[in-house]
Amino acid sequence: MSTATSLFTPFPPFSPLPKTTSKFSTTFRLRLPSPITTLRHRKHSPFAAFSNLPGGGNNSGGGGGNNDNGKGKGGSGGGDENAGDENRKEAMIVLAEAGRSMETLPKDLAAAIQAGKVPGSVIDRFLGLEKSDLMRWLMQFDGFKERLLADDLFFAKVFIECGVGIFTKTAAEYERRRENFFKELEIVFADVVMAIIADFMLVYLPAPTVSLRPSLAASAGVISKFFHSCPDNAFQVALHGTSYSLLQRLGAVMRNGAKLFAVGTTSSLVGTAATNALINAKKAVDKSSVDEIENVPILSTSVAYGVYMAISSNLRYQVLAGVIEQRMLEPLLHQHKFLLSTICFAIRTGNTYLGSLLWVDYARLVGIQKPQEEENPVLVS
Repeated sequence: MSTATSLFTPFPPFSPLPKTTSKFSTTFRLRLPSPITTLRHRKHSPFAAFSNLPGGGNNSGGGGGNNDNGKGKGGSGGGDENAGDENRKEAMIVLAEAGRSMETLPKDLAAAIQAGKVPGSVIDRFLGLEKSDLMRWLMQFDGFKERLLADDLFFAKVFIECGVGIFTKTAAEYERRRENFFKELEIVFADVVMAIIADFMLVYLPAPTVSLRPSLAASAGVISKFFHSCPDNAFQVALHGTSYSLLQRLGAVMRNGAKLFAVGTTSSLVGTAATNALINAKKAVDKSSVDEIENVPILSTSVAYGVYMAISSNLRYQVLAGVIEQRMLEPLLHQHKFLLSTICFAIRTGNTYLGSLLWVDYARLVGIQKPQEEENPVLVS
C-alpha cells in the first residue's frame, strides 16, 4: 500500500501514535492534506525542463523556487525555515506509518531529517529500498545511497550502460572502420577496454543525488566550499526547500568534467598498455608483422580520451540523466517502472552508440588514430 493511501487509514483502536509525533498532532489535522498529496511525487510539467533552472524551478522535488502551492519558499530565510518544517513533518509521518524511529536510520539520513533537508518522499524511497538485501547493503556506501535515494533505477541504468556498452562500442567501431576493422583490431580492442572501464563512472558521476553530506568546516577554502555546494548533476531537480544558482550548476559541469578527465586518462592508460602488450606478443610470435603493426601511443591517446570524456561524455550524460530522465521521463512514467526502464534502455543504448561514433571521429581528427592503408595488410590470428 502506498504511503499516501496509508496515511488516510485510521489507526487501530487503542493504538496511539508514536511519541515522536505527538507534538505535531494539533497542526497535522489542519495541514495534513498538503504534504500527503505531494508526498509520493510532486508532479511538474515535463516541458518545463529548463524553467527557472538556476533556482530549481517547479519540479518533482519541490525545488528552491516556488512550491506546489505557489508560495515563494526559496527566496528568503523565513521561506527556507517553512520548507524545512514541512520536510521534517513529512518525514516524521512516513516514519510513524512505518513504525520506525530516527534511531533506526543511518546517522547522515537522520541528521538530514532533523535539519529539514529531505522530504517524506525520500524517506519513503529509503524504506522501500531497505526491503532488498542487496540495496540495503549498497546503501551502506554513501555515494550509492545518495544516488539510490534520488533514483531507485540507478543500478538498472548502471547495468544498461555496462551491459550494452561492449556491444554498441564494437558495432560503432565497425561502422566507422568497415573494411579496416580487422586491420585496426588492436585499436578497436583499446577503445572497447576504455569504454568498459569508463562506463560505470559515466553513469555514477553525473547521476542526480540526494545530498546527505555535512557542511564543510569553517576553515575550508572558498573554492572547496563552492564545489561542495554544487549539485552532482547540473540539471538535477532540487529538493523542496533547496535551490541551486546558475553558477553552482555550472560548477557541477566543471567538477564532473575534471573527474571524468581523470577517469578517461586512467582508463586509457590501462587500455592502451594492455593493447601494446598484445601487439608486442603478436610481434614475438609472428616476425613478419613487426613492421606492419605499430604500438598505440599511450600518452597522447590517454590525454585525448580524458579530454573527450570531460567535454563530450560529461555534457551528454549530464543532459541525459538530469533533463531527459529526471525532468521529462520520470514525471510522466514514475508509476510505470517497467516502461520507464525500457525507454531508458533505448535512450542510453543510443547515447552509448553515438558516443562511440564521436570518439572514432575525434580520435582521427586529433591524429591519434589513423586508418591503415590497403597495401599494409595485417595478419589476424
